[in-house]
Amino acid sequence: MTESENIEALEVTDADQATEDQGSADQPQEKKEPLTLEVTVASPSSCQRHVTITVSRQDVDRYLNHEFDDLAPKAEVPGFRPGRAPRKLVVNRFKEHVHQQIKGKLLMDSLAQLSEEHQFSPISEPELDLNAIEIPDEGPMTFEFDLEVRPEFELPEWRGLTIEKPVREITEADVDEHLRRVLQRYGRLVERQGPAESDDFLTVSMEFAHGDSVLSQSDAVRVQLKPTLSLQDASFEGFGELMKGVVAGDVREAQVTISKSVPDTELAGQSVRATFRVDKVEHVELPHLSAAFLDEIGGFESEAELRTAVSGALQRQHEYRASQNVRQQITRALTATATWDLPPTLLKRQAHRELRRAVLELQSQGFPNEVIQAHANQLQQNILDYTAGALKEHFILERIAEDEKIDVNDDDFDQEIERIADQEDMPPRRVRARLEKRGEMDALRNQILESKVIEKIVSHATVIDTPAEKIMQQQSLDDNTAAVPYSVLGKRDASEIPEAKHGEEASKKLPT
Repeated sequence: MTESENIEALEVTDADQATEDQGSADQPQEKKEPLTLEVTVASPSSCQRHVTITVSRQDVDRYLNHEFDDLAPKAEVPGFRPGRAPRKLVVNRFKEHVHQQIKGKLLMDSLAQLSEEHQFSPISEPELDLNAIEIPDEGPMTFEFDLEVRPEFELPEWRGLTIEKPVREITEADVDEHLRRVLQRYGRLVERQGPAESDDFLTVSMEFAHGDSVLSQSDAVRVQLKPTLSLQDASFEGFGELMKGVVAGDVREAQVTISKSVPDTELAGQSVRATFRVDKVEHVELPHLSAAFLDEIGGFESEAELRTAVSGALQRQHEYRASQNVRQQITRALTATATWDLPPTLLKRQAHRELRRAVLELQSQGFPNEVIQAHANQLQQNILDYTAGALKEHFILERIAEDEKIDVNDDDFDQEIERIADQEDMPPRRVRARLEKRGEMDALRNQILESKVIEKIVSHATVIDTPAEKIMQQQSLDDNTAAVPYSVLGKRDASEIPEAKHGEEASKKLPT
């Protein structure tokens, strides 16, 4: 039985009990007699507990007798009027049914009592195999389960850190370059007659092979000619050099190394042969900054006003990158002693959630889709290591939040959703509905809570302004990477990021 079925079965049993309790709500309620439990807890790792619970025979008989006492007056047994059959016949006829009922009640009451008497901080539902649990005819009832818990650790000192904050002045050259990138999304793609140049768009089909085996073949995809090609499970830093000067009909081959984090252990870290077949080469004709165009993309009255908006967007993106760098410094300091292991099952289950949370944060900051896709690909290539670091950070920040009474309220949710809605140019209610449908409200809560805790830590830190180029490494959030939602192993997933559009398909609002 699956975990969800386990929980559903327990909930059904609990609902039956709730109905029964409601029926007697007008009667004085007796305090439920506690169970006599023998509990053994093993700790395979910092975040795992294997729990064995033994329920005394006395308690098993007490629950059985109570159930048969309720059943006997209304039991229907062939040859007897309802409620008139001998108890022994009732027990024999309804034994299996009653045992199933009692099993559920004993499990629920045992787990509730366990929660009260033992200090667990579970981060998942208990993994119970209901089919393997039986009510014995003699002796105590024993069952066991695995539970993932928040690790126990000594909270590191978070006050008084020394942090370098990256600072950078936005220059006119920066504005020129960013404005060019922005206008490319509104430009018209025109087929190039000569060899491909940097930033041109190539329509290519891709094939990846390992030895004599073809791993995957893509349909024609449009990819911008940049130094690095980012895939979901590989990064090819020689892409720009390989494809330099191609024309339609050219075929280029290279070796690409698969990420070490892919589930396929035989191919993880292996070098594979990549073949790129060029169908078309296009370049972008940038739009003319006419009054009509300026008004269409954001109601700008002049090119100067547009440049001011672009400068503001650049400043916000720098501030976000700077805050991320500050957070990385804090995380390194707080997790330096977090040597506790995280179970692989937890990492795999949380990996997708952490990826979506990172994407959600970038979307709320207004980064364009192609930049977000590059970042998402980079995370996927090292997803388990990234998830392990993110979870350790989360556990520590959560402890600080508890100690400092930091929480998330409805206003916090509303403000963050409004910010995302503003960046995506859609009503906040649609953003909220999408988050709820995807089950991402909990991820949004964690994002808000962690940001509040980081602010608290920074407020107690010594912050030194430092030139950004001295402490910020080049990331995938730049103009050197072309990203496609495609896997070398053939598992294409375009659900994370909407595809970047150009020309008439582009958004009618200025991307920031």
